[in-house]
Amino acid sequence: AVQSHSKQETMKTTSALLLACAGSAAAFAPQASNKVSTALAADLESIGGATAPANNFDPLRLSQLGSDETLAWFRAAELKHSRVAMLATTGYMVQAAGIHFPGMLSSDVSFESLSGMNPFDAWEAVPLAGKAQIIGTIFIAELSTESKGTHYTKGGPLPEIVFPKFDFSGVNPETLEKKRCRELNNGRLAMIGIMSYISACNVPGSVPFLNGNPWFP
Repeated sequence: AVQSHSKQETMKTTSALLLACAGSAAAFAPQASNKVSTALAADLESIGGATAPANNFDPLRLSQLGSDETLAWFRAAELKHSRVAMLATTGYMVQAAGIHFPGMLSSDVSFESLSGMNPFDAWEAVPLAGKAQIIGTIFIAELSTESKGTHYTKGGPLPEIVFPKFDFSGVNPETLEKKRCRELNNGRLAMIGIMSYISACNVPGSVPFLNGNPWFP
């Protein structure tokens, strides 16, 4: 039974990593500026977001897969996954530090109990109604960002969800581009970070850096 449970956890971890890698296929292709050119003559030199020391790091030539619309889709996927990964990594570290919401998530599940579980077990412990609310919120967010005006694969702006809405029109373009590059670099690191946490939780010893690390329970 123990061996079966171990195999199941390993399969779960492998599946999660594959999904994360697929969603961030262009994780090292630099970030686009706020708008792709209307002609979508997109390549690594024109799409923006390259930063030192790697600059246009694309050894697998993912940027050459498909059309210019494909590259724009890669960039949008990378940006979304970067932002989600930053939230996930921060949330993991906050809970690992013993900080969590007070009270109960449901009649028999407390936030305190969830904070002591690994990510997969915590998700399994969430009641079906809670899972439905989370997935429903994600669906609404995706629908909102994908249905605004001209689609980003057709030359429109990249998807964005900001509450409250910020006005960046007064920001110097050079400064704004630097901040976009920083956001992407932080997001790329966060994607590696959250995948490392999940791996270490479900396959002990799989991330040597986290072995015995006081920041990782």
